[in-house]
Amino acid sequence: MAVDQAKIREHIRGILEAIGEDPDREGLRETPDRVARMYSEIFEGIGYTNDEIAAMFNKTFEAPTDRDMVLVKDIEIFSYCEHHMALMYDMKVAVAYIPRERVIGLSKIARIADMVGKRLQLQEKIGSDIAYIMEKATLSPDVAVVIKGKHSCMTARGIKNNTSVTLTTTFRGAFKDDVKLQDRLFRMIEMKPLEQ
Repeated sequence: MAVDQAKIREHIRGILEAIGEDPDREGLRETPDRVARMYSEIFEGIGYTNDEIAAMFNKTFEAPTDRDMVLVKDIEIFSYCEHHMALMYDMKVAVAYIPRERVIGLSKIARIADMVGKRLQLQEKIGSDIAYIMEKATLSPDVAVVIKGKHSCMTARGIKNNTSVTLTTTFRGAFKDDVKLQDRLFRMIEMKPLEQ
């Protein structure tokens, strides 16, 4: 479903009026249209199911026989909290999986994270959705997603705690119960050497 830009323009104009602004003043005249175009871009992921995203980015290649963990880290995304429509920012996503028969193109992992971020949601849901899509796209049940981010619903309003960071993990398959594999993953994310 495409974003209804006409409705957004109408409602943004109403919001401007409701907060005491003049939507016809020079600096705000084009704001409803700008916001409508921006929402079409930043909420693009709402228009796709997780299965559709998996189908969009499922380009895979034959896995090498000596397959081991694949990790793509420091994927920068942003999203919006479904409770306040507040920005979730400075988000870094790490996605790891253990290939079975196929490996996915590395850029597809970043594209999956980006598309999932373009929804109204909780950070926990971002991790769960990325993991689900990775399982579908790679045909591997062994997936981990680690997300670190800031939430403007905590930093800019309410408690106004500017230093708070939220860290979430989603572990599937081998990552779920294997503490050593989890530890190895966290060390790889932080680039710390493994202890001998």
